[in-house]
Amino acid sequence: MNQDTRPALGKIPATVITGFLGSGKTTLLRHVLANAAGRRIAVIVNEFGELGIDGDILRACGIGCEDEGGEGGEQAGQLYELANGCMCCTVQEEFFPVMQQLAARRHEIDAVLIETSGLALPKPLVQAFQWPEIAGAFTVDAVVTVVDTPAAAAGQFAAHPEAVDAQRRADPNLDHESPLHELFEDQLSAADLVVLNKCDLVGAATLAEVEALVRAELPPAVKVVHATEGRLPLEVLLGLQRAAETTIDQRASHHDHDEDHDHDEFDSFDVALPPVEREALIAALQQLVASQPILRTKGFAALPGKPMRLLVQGVGARFTHHFDRPWREGEERCTRLVFIGQGLDEAAVRAALAPLAA
Repeated sequence: MNQDTRPALGKIPATVITGFLGSGKTTLLRHVLANAAGRRIAVIVNEFGELGIDGDILRACGIGCEDEGGEGGEQAGQLYELANGCMCCTVQEEFFPVMQQLAARRHEIDAVLIETSGLALPKPLVQAFQWPEIAGAFTVDAVVTVVDTPAAAAGQFAAHPEAVDAQRRADPNLDHESPLHELFEDQLSAADLVVLNKCDLVGAATLAEVEALVRAELPPAVKVVHATEGRLPLEVLLGLQRAAETTIDQRASHHDHDEDHDHDEFDSFDVALPPVEREALIAALQQLVASQPILRTKGFAALPGKPMRLLVQGVGARFTHHFDRPWREGEERCTRLVFIGQGLDEAAVRAALAPLAA
């Protein structure tokens, strides 16, 4: 028998997973689905960029997600991928129709997971659950904000720079008034639960420092938990019954009166290449990050003679890469990367990568 996690009145609980670029939202989402234990979970994935990279990552992880309209089978949930902009910007055009579809199938669903873009503001999305057409069928069980602990420790998103050590306070690259800083604060202000992720990459003292920085932005009732690769008991993440849509209006945001949400501050574009050598690709990406204000890199690469596809992800100058699945029969073996940043010189990025195609 499926565990019943629905609150009173039969509303379907929706968990909003938010957090900055590369914090580990998709990894946490994948962990939840892999440990669903019979829960029938609908998934909405939204990313910033022209390619559905995050949706591909979820489909490649072997947990049984499918596209709407895809073939059935033993599925942990249904994957709805919204790739045409941040969810908080396109909520009326895309989010509402998806929720209508889910409401019509509410008898098949135990919970909804919504992964926002790393550049999305969670508050407008949660406010959408106040709409009568959605409020009758769904409630926001909780907003879970995922924090990249090493990035926060590096001072990139320090909420209170006076609490950071002298070396990082002196860092000329730390812009306390940047849209990135404000976005980080807004993602914290909307949280019902904060997950400090990648805790294995920092020491105990650094972890305590980051937790102090984060807690300074949170009401006492908001819990902060530690995780590595998003691995947490599902009882910690689901069934919190916070009904966040009823209190979200009281949660402060830098963008409460800003209609464009500063999304025009960010650039995003994709680059397609033929098969490339792994070492040359990573070296070129490292050089690009050193010369361009690239915040996030994600995509796939084809390696000459290799039957497996290489998954590539980067947060700043930190890159990870591993083979995620074999190339499918008839699938074009190419390299596709998305770059996200502020003030990117697209022509320079393409020129820097062009030698890889030679």
